[in-house]
Amino acid sequence: MKFRLEITDDDETEIIIKCHKLTPDIIKLQQILISFDTDSCCLSQIVLYKSDTEYYMNLSDILFFQTESSIIYAHTATDAYETKYKLYELEEILPAAFIRISKSAIVNSSLIYSIQRNLAASSVISFYNTHKEVYVSRAYYKMLKNKMDERRFHTLQ
Repeated sequence: MKFRLEITDDDETEIIIKCHKLTPDIIKLQQILISFDTDSCCLSQIVLYKSDTEYYMNLSDILFFQTESSIIYAHTATDAYETKYKLYELEEILPAAFIRISKSAIVNSSLIYSIQRNLAASSVISFYNTHKEVYVSRAYYKMLKNKMDERRFHTLQ
């Protein structure tokens, strides 16, 4: 693969992908580039699927991503959509607010309402304005707690 960057005097950024054939990797790259918010320099939208429809969802609407069987679902307050990404791929491209909470889930820490701590088993995460919940495993609890403390201190400043 060759990579070439040209800096021009144009006001608009243009990205051109030249490829021999359209592969799943090229499609993922295209989706990432389309979803990239140049103002905040991070992914702001993601392409999700339900039946035969594509949805372009804001990441701020996603509560969590969770594996069920071999399918990764993105959960909003009212619905669940499929994504083509694997969890490890999502970890690499999602903004810092998203954090892994178990082997099968990544959560949007900015939408967490409460964490019901359970010392013997997984703790339960609840979100604002929805009945949906997700479990944080004991192995990931400390990282989540640190992220929540970091978020709390950041909002105080």
